Amino acid sequence: MEQQRPLEGITVVSIEQAVAAPFATRQLADLGARVIKIERPGDGDFARRYDTTVHGHSSYFVWLNRSKESLTLDLKDARGREILHELLAEADVFVQNLAPGAATRLGLGPDELTARYPKLIPCTVSGYGTTGPWADRKAYDLLVQCQTGLVSLTGTAEEAARVGVSVADISAGMYAYSGILAALFARATTGVARAVEVSLFEALSEWMSQPAYYTRHSGSQPPRVGTRHATIAPYGAFTAADGKDVLFSIQNEREWAALCDGFLGRPELTDDPRFATGSARVAHRDELDAIVAERFTRSDATDVRKDLDALGIANAGVNSVAEFLEHPVLEGRNRWREVAVPGATVQALLPPADLAGLTARMDPVPAVGEHTEAILTALGRTPDELAALRADTVV
Repeated sequence: MEQQRPLEGITVVSIEQAVAAPFATRQLADLGARVIKIERPGDGDFARRYDTTVHGHSSYFVWLNRSKESLTLDLKDARGREILHELLAEADVFVQNLAPGAATRLGLGPDELTARYPKLIPCTVSGYGTTGPWADRKAYDLLVQCQTGLVSLTGTAEEAARVGVSVADISAGMYAYSGILAALFARATTGVARAVEVSLFEALSEWMSQPAYYTRHSGSQPPRVGTRHATIAPYGAFTAADGKDVLFSIQNEREWAALCDGFLGRPELTDDPRFATGSARVAHRDELDAIVAERFTRSDATDVRKDLDALGIANAGVNSVAEFLEHPVLEGRNRWREVAVPGATVQALLPPADLAGLTARMDPVPAVGEHTEAILTALGRTPDELAALRADTVV
């Protein structure tokens, strides 16, 4: 018999939109938590309309919102706020990533909530923090990539580029998720419910720590080098004789010696002063890359990868997204599962952390307000009261 998922019995109420907060709560739902997603009557979370590629639904929304219940509420109406507070009185966690100041104006600040509901763990996801000089600024993923300096590191020498996925949102969602888990553990062991706060800027700032250390102590930031690595060489993609790219990485002197002897066929390069240490190889990257590139032109990509594999040197094809979808690791480890979306089903990846003996929760993605009637009925609202709330677009 399957064991209980770790967060079964935990109720999360979330006023969430876009990516960061929904990513945090979806991971809580994966572990069995009941997540009640509060959406605007009518349109719901604006991420529902980012695109229409997944059977008419947004790829972002489908990714971030499985296994949740959707309740529509107009929080500007006193009746909507009353319903919210009935839910919060029984909830364990409250998550919100409203616009700056909106939660406080609605009486949903962490201090107010912890005073009113001592067992509740409020989690605030903001752009630049709820205090400080930028507390009132809106923040979106690419803006934060720019503000943290990430964009200045990404791309080629000629042109900077954004990271192709929403890394500021994802990092904030991950830290909100882990912070909530830590707060739940602390509540269970001490009886004290502590508020959690995460900002997109500070989450991505943590991910920028290595280039920050490098820049502070070297006097210059790592250069933009495309698929190369700014501080390790050789490390990057090279084009084989058949026109396909293969990326490989040399991480230590044993691998460097093996590359020189077994792949490049030039063992004398092992101790060449230009290349004998990691720092020297980076300093003479152009000369070294030219040597490697010439060797690649003598073999097809498949043979290059076989040769590197035989030497114990890590390598990879430079896949398209379509090639990633067919990756043998995902197939061989049975990582795909079917998830329902309104009117269809999609293939979704299992959560990356496997817990022995437990099956991840992969329940449907909800339609806007799909669970409104069930939730309000459970709260004691009569059919007539529900009809009145709908007539006034409170739900």
